[in-house]
Amino acid sequence: MQGARSQSAQTRVIDGVRSRIIRGELPPGTALSEGALADEFEVSRTPVREALKQLQTEGLVEIRPRVGTFVMAPTRRSMIELFHMKELIEGSAAGLLAARGDCPELRALRENIRASDVALSAEDRGAYAGLNEEFHELIIRGADNDKLAEHYRIMMNQLAYPRLVHASLEQPGRLAGSVGEHHDVLDMIAAKDAFTAERFMRSHVRASRDALLSIADFPLST
Repeated sequence: MQGARSQSAQTRVIDGVRSRIIRGELPPGTALSEGALADEFEVSRTPVREALKQLQTEGLVEIRPRVGTFVMAPTRRSMIELFHMKELIEGSAAGLLAARGDCPELRALRENIRASDVALSAEDRGAYAGLNEEFHELIIRGADNDKLAEHYRIMMNQLAYPRLVHASLEQPGRLAGSVGEHHDVLDMIAAKDAFTAERFMRSHVRASRDALLSIADFPLST
């Protein structure tokens, strides 16, 4: 029973800290105090320590012996490598979804695109950021491949993707460009053209990466 309570406490800390990192509430380089986290989650330091070890395994924090624990700051190289994996995974997912034909995810994508067009007309970047996240989730879900989805989740956590989306959408013309690219991908999925759907999806991911890396003051370590 004690072990179960400890595991539950550890899981709460993992989920809570992971969520904040992914959403950008804990920026790269932020120091994480075991004591402060123990007080906040009302647990002992032991589950906090184990939680931080797990988050280090996931690539979200860095534990420096005798120094402290910090939110991982991505390097330019690691960012490019993660986006390369994102391109491969999402491209494959788009092709798999196209091969399925009509399915609930395809219908949801059409609704997503309609809402995205409204957000574009209003230049509502905040609304579109959420719709963009949903679009990519629907592509992955629509691939109907559990292993692909599992690797995708790990990679996206390391990217802290929601924070990146907000940053890239501030680039001139990126909002309209992203919506247009989503239209192109959806058209090919609806046409059951798996090859072109994959190609367009990969191109879209590269465009997002390039928009992000063009931001001169985006926080990347060397």
